[in-house]
Amino acid sequence: MTVMPGKPSLRTELLFNLAFLASAALLLGVGSLLAVQALAPDLTPGQAVLLILVVVALDVGTFIVFGGYLVARHVLRPVSRLMAVADAVAAGDLAARAPDAETRDFAVLAERLNRMTDHLLDAQGQLVRSEKLASVGRLAAGVAHEIGNPLGALGTYVEVLRRRGADPEVMVGLSRELERIDRIVRSLLEYARPHEEALQPVALGVVLRASFELLQAQGAFRRARPALDAPAELPPILGRAHELQQGLVNLLLNAVDAAPDGVIVLGARRWGYEPGRAPARRANDPSGAFFTRPQDRRPSRVEYGAGHPGVLVFVADSGPGVPPPDRDKIFDPFYTTKEPGRGTGLGLAIVARSVYEMGGVVWVDQAREGGAAFKIFLPADLEV
Repeated sequence: MTVMPGKPSLRTELLFNLAFLASAALLLGVGSLLAVQALAPDLTPGQAVLLILVVVALDVGTFIVFGGYLVARHVLRPVSRLMAVADAVAAGDLAARAPDAETRDFAVLAERLNRMTDHLLDAQGQLVRSEKLASVGRLAAGVAHEIGNPLGALGTYVEVLRRRGADPEVMVGLSRELERIDRIVRSLLEYARPHEEALQPVALGVVLRASFELLQAQGAFRRARPALDAPAELPPILGRAHELQQGLVNLLLNAVDAAPDGVIVLGARRWGYEPGRAPARRANDPSGAFFTRPQDRRPSRVEYGAGHPGVLVFVADSGPGVPPPDRDKIFDPFYTTKEPGRGTGLGLAIVARSVYEMGGVVWVDQAREGGAAFKIFLPADLEV
């Protein structure tokens, strides 16, 4: 939530309204005295006292009613709304958010409460993700170990059958499926393997160009229209260059599968992390353009919040994109939107784990080209 700079403070609002109320009460009292003096010749002493008491009672009643309205409007109602949101968060509803307020003080308090809730949600998400990574990693390591030995034996038997003159077409099919199983096992090991290598300063522009030129030299883009959109000067980050390059190659190959004849963009920008929306970042964007994002929260980390300096890396394509219901699940192990036999569902999980271990976050949006835009935020190395 953004606090509007033109909102009055609670102190100013109360002082202004109370001053207005006091002035009105004073004018009412003076007017009542003048009225009593004007009517005094026609009134008995008892009637004059009674009239003064009635006017005073009306004056006090007006002060109480209007004062109570001011206190309820500017203090009690905002406090009750904040208490309701705090109770909801304490009960486990981390989607609850405090509404905006009329005064600057309560608007700031609501913003701080929402920020605290966001941090709790981020911490919970990181804890769940860490436990998921650990459990899936142990499972993957065990499965890979158990499958690896029979897989090696099957490869030996296939070679024996080939030498004994078995049907070549059958042997080709067996070899192809064994290679597929071998790739799955290697992906499991890659996902489960702990990375003990220390993070080092990485020149991100060099990694982006190397990834792009590698696939371009191999002819991987084929009929696609690739583009590299990365400035020469990017802040250094802490990471592992080979893992980052492997992840970018994986995302680019996915983009080729999604848009074999379309547009594929690999780029990066100096960026302050913004949980809600991102300004124009392409070289061909019109000046002043602002591209908003739906209200769902992009992933974050408790280590940094809005405005944290870093680099935004994106791989965008003009393919069919990723449906919103799949965007939170697409980085889970073994989850894939590809046709059966074309993907294992481990590539994006490995990318997400590598990015997470480098201190970053990864998510997917809709690209301006119409397809998917995989975005990676990596915090800058502030010690440089």
